Amino acid sequence: MFKINIYLKLGLIALCLVGGTILAILFGFWYAFIFLLIGLGLLASYFLLGTVQSAAELIQLQDFDGAEQRLAMTKFPKLLYVTNRAIFYVMKGTIEASRQNNKLAEEHFNTALSLNLPTDNEKGMVLLQLANIHAQRNNWAGAKNYVMQIKKLKVTEPVIKEQMEMFEKAINNRGQINVARSMGKQGMQMMQQGGGSGKRRRPKMR
Repeated sequence: MFKINIYLKLGLIALCLVGGTILAILFGFWYAFIFLLIGLGLLASYFLLGTVQSAAELIQLQDFDGAEQRLAMTKFPKLLYVTNRAIFYVMKGTIEASRQNNKLAEEHFNTALSLNLPTDNEKGMVLLQLANIHAQRNNWAGAKNYVMQIKKLKVTEPVIKEQMEMFEKAINNRGQINVARSMGKQGMQMMQQGGGSGKRRRPKMR
């Protein structure tokens, strides 16, 4: 896929539009036509695509500060092509989640879900992030609801599948602990004896 550095793109936009305008004034429109056309084309791509692609590369490198600065260069998110707009908010949510700003992260993720995420893999990733946020709040019912939504999707990414299975096990284990606690001391003893370690207490030697 063809890529162009965002700074180079902005420079070319300014050069073509300003240079084309000067040529049009000095020599006439047709001398400036090609420069104006290129400048307007690059400007349209900036409004429709923004800086999403280059910000995604920085997030893959775990450079969240750099990614945030790159996203800030997209001045008009509402003008983005709808799929890019969805990914824009996924990345905003990812950045906030990395900083434990869960309220803002949840807002961004919900905005992304309301838009046109390209595949079920992206939807599953966002739902898993929301499940994790609710689990951190001890809202296990809410977390489980998001996991159930992921199960309805056709997720093909192995990493997302593995994370979902691990998360579901964590939720189920949490549920078992809560039930045991409600039963009091006897319930916790039953959990310790049958909690998966497979070990039994040895009888006391007389």
